Amino acid sequence: MKIVIGADSAGKPLLDVIEAHLATKKDLAVTNLSKSGFYADLSKGLAETIVSGENERGILICGTGIGVCISANKVPGIRAALTHDTYSAERAAKSNNAQIITMGARVIGPELAKAIVDTWLESEFDPNGSSAENVKAIDRLDAGKA
Repeated sequence: MKIVIGADSAGKPLLDVIEAHLATKKDLAVTNLSKSGFYADLSKGLAETIVSGENERGILICGTGIGVCISANKVPGIRAALTHDTYSAERAAKSNNAQIITMGARVIGPELAKAIVDTWLESEFDPNGSSAENVKAIDRLDAGKA
């Protein structure tokens, strides 16, 4: 699986932990897109690599996780979810087919962040499951056809 990660200056310390954690997983290719500047620009660039198919999933981190989540969701075709526990990470994948999760470095600690990432990566969306029609409705809304 190809994963792209990024953080602003507030999220960088937690991103370093996540990047080291992901490096222990042999089945992942990880690209770090962190840069200085506005988190909206970082989020847009990261999300666009997912829409283009260059990457399959992404992780964004800022101080709260809110700004990067809002910004990523402005990119057509993206479903980003703010996650601060393993349950929301699981549901982000299984119920919402979120390609991006976001986290707040000032909100959660490194061990919880690693557990969130692991849970999200191990969870898969079922296109025939009970949430499939909800995700299709989100996609219609995103395309301006709702």
